[in-house]
Amino acid sequence: MSAPSPRRIWLCADDYGISPGVNRGIRDLIERRRLNATSVMVAGPAVDRDEIVALQAAVAASVHCAIGLHAVLTAPFHPLTMHFRPLAGGQFLPLSKLLRVSLLRRLDGEIIRTELSAQIAKFIELFGRAPDYLDGHQHAQLFPQICDAFLGAAKNGAPGAWVRQCGRAQPFRHGLGSPKALLLDGLSRQFRRKAAQAGLPFNPGFAGAYDFTDAGDFGALMRQFLDGLPDGGLIMCHPGFVDDTLRELDPLTDQREREYAYLTSDDFPALLAATQAELR
Repeated sequence: MSAPSPRRIWLCADDYGISPGVNRGIRDLIERRRLNATSVMVAGPAVDRDEIVALQAAVAASVHCAIGLHAVLTAPFHPLTMHFRPLAGGQFLPLSKLLRVSLLRRLDGEIIRTELSAQIAKFIELFGRAPDYLDGHQHAQLFPQICDAFLGAAKNGAPGAWVRQCGRAQPFRHGLGSPKALLLDGLSRQFRRKAAQAGLPFNPGFAGAYDFTDAGDFGALMRQFLDGLPDGGLIMCHPGFVDDTLRELDPLTDQREREYAYLTSDDFPALLAATQAELR
């Protein structure tokens, strides 16, 4: 009897463009073929021409590495469009407030869609092509009202791309999971339904959400992420090197270096082989 075929999965590093150190770590992992996707935040501070050219060079040397748009709608980043609302001190709203106003349906969907369309256009300007896929920083693409705007902008501006949903394929395989994972499961059900109605493909499973303040052993977490992930599923990660720019913008710092260290170790490819998984 022949051995079963390995699952082909996406391992996606989010936040390319948030800082030079994060960019450098992601490029190194792509060149080592330890990642096969990265999401670029065109609203980030580290997306100048040199950083884009360097990413393109890393991807060119790696087979089947996808580049997506990491759509940004939360603080401390700034919109690309002039008339975006609501804002807080010239920045997007913080995550918790954005979720609250979206649940109360107090957002203007057309303003959100215009901003997301501008970010897609900026990606095309930088890379000379549309993104391979689209996702959202801090999963904001799943929120009520934003979901519709996101899918509409994707269908119009990048019709050949797929979109990221963040629901687990087997939600209760490891118990209830964290409150964050449960929230993502719930929000993703509607997102998947609407994406299907729009004719936009999406990943069949998702993993990678965990409590960044209590990181533990990232190797053990990766084993859990792979357990039950279907063929074509996606694992989100946040590797990189800490620098001053990152410290100013994001609370997720040292854990990025721990993720990077694990992904460069011999343990990671051994785990992929043991769990019959391979990067697409």
